[in-house]
Amino acid sequence: MAITAGIDCGTQSTKVLCYDSINKEVLFVATSSHKLISKEDGTREQKASWYVDAIRDCFNQIPISIKSKIEAIGVSGQQHGFVPLDKDGNSLYNVKLWCDTSTASYCDQLTDKLGGEENVFSLISNQILAGYTASKVLYFKENHPNEYAKLAHILLPHDFINYYLTGEYVMEEGDASGTAFFDVKNRCWSKEVLKAIDDKRDLLETLPKLLKSTDVVGKIKLEVANELGINENAIVSPGGGDNMMGAIGAGCTSDGELVMSLGTSGTLFGYSEKIIADSKNRLAAFISSSGGYLPLLCTMNCTVATEQLRELLLLGVKELDEIASKSQPGANGIIFLPYFNGERTPNYPKAEAVIAGMNTTNTNRENIARASLESAIYSMKVGLEAFKEQGFKPTKIILIGGGSKSKVWSQIVSDMFNLTVMTPKISETAAFGGALQSLATLEKTSVKAITDKHTQFNEEKIFTPNEKNYEMYEQGYKKYKTYDSALSKLFR
Repeated sequence: MAITAGIDCGTQSTKVLCYDSINKEVLFVATSSHKLISKEDGTREQKASWYVDAIRDCFNQIPISIKSKIEAIGVSGQQHGFVPLDKDGNSLYNVKLWCDTSTASYCDQLTDKLGGEENVFSLISNQILAGYTASKVLYFKENHPNEYAKLAHILLPHDFINYYLTGEYVMEEGDASGTAFFDVKNRCWSKEVLKAIDDKRDLLETLPKLLKSTDVVGKIKLEVANELGINENAIVSPGGGDNMMGAIGAGCTSDGELVMSLGTSGTLFGYSEKIIADSKNRLAAFISSSGGYLPLLCTMNCTVATEQLRELLLLGVKELDEIASKSQPGANGIIFLPYFNGERTPNYPKAEAVIAGMNTTNTNRENIARASLESAIYSMKVGLEAFKEQGFKPTKIILIGGGSKSKVWSQIVSDMFNLTVMTPKISETAAFGGALQSLATLEKTSVKAITDKHTQFNEEKIFTPNEKNYEMYEQGYKKYKTYDSALSKLFR
């Protein structure tokens, strides 16, 4: 029995998945929740120590008969979070997360200093957005100068966990491509952006060694192996951002395959052998953690909208689905702009949620419930347009995340995108992706060879598009874009 483990450090929780690669089955999944520090100015933070506490809690839940046989570990982590450490590896400040919008003004400062958006795009193939890491470093420099003076290591959440496991300061290229100080085209750090953040010190000295997806971080530290009850000879693969690991766990390692993740954030990404850089700032030009590239659209509000509505209407998840299913595609004209957390795509740091299109005949729970589900998919349809403009030819959608459990939502995706929707058998795709990447490292083979062999799909959860519904959604999407455009000046 060859057991590998995937650690997924998400926004809401950490999960550890143990996978038997011989029998192709998940042996155990442990979960430990995280707290969140939130403020009205858009601050969203956590403490790095919470991630270690959660990992310890998860491994305490796993039977010794399983965890003692783990041979390799791969880590998935929420992207973009800034983990500042001193020379001894101690945390200097809270981790500012991907969903933190409090640093929006620092994005503007950096962009202006670098000569505007067009020049920034030429440097890194992306823009400097509030979700990314660059503005968080500048925020730290300007607001916490004493702690910043001690800054020795800039890490991302999954890098911090790799450091905890191995003692090594490294960063994998895929996760690095989401920092906004990484040149995606040339796969190296951008000296220009780093100098714009701080022109008095060389921030290159604070950045870790870059790893490719085929590299090895190292062997687990003996004291950590003993603490967690893991085989002391277990190796740690490079890991990656949660979207990169989710792509691996969903089997998205070939051209034309799209993954849509319906979680706290909404993401739409696809594997590409060539770099896809969108000058209109809809798709992020990321690198995959299996070789190649992973162009990605990310919205900061997905299940956030449905959760807020469920709380308001005092409904369970299934109840919301049942009510929404009584409405028709397009929610009888009601449009929900789901910007509860501001927004990253489009770049609306000051945005707020809006329910529009209500009148005396359509204002009811059914239509509003359906509009909340549709809103997340409308916002990601922008990404589908961008993919097609870049020459990407989508063949299917692999649906993952908590929202993929909803049959109503799954059919909405299929109808709105006019594509077949499939759902992986193993739903914890980010953690599973970590386990599969570490298996590839263990067997010294390609990630694609592993995903081709190990990813499977639910035959009973395949959704095909309805042409009539697709046409109704085309009209609804036009209305959605009209409201969004009209309010955009208030949201920027």
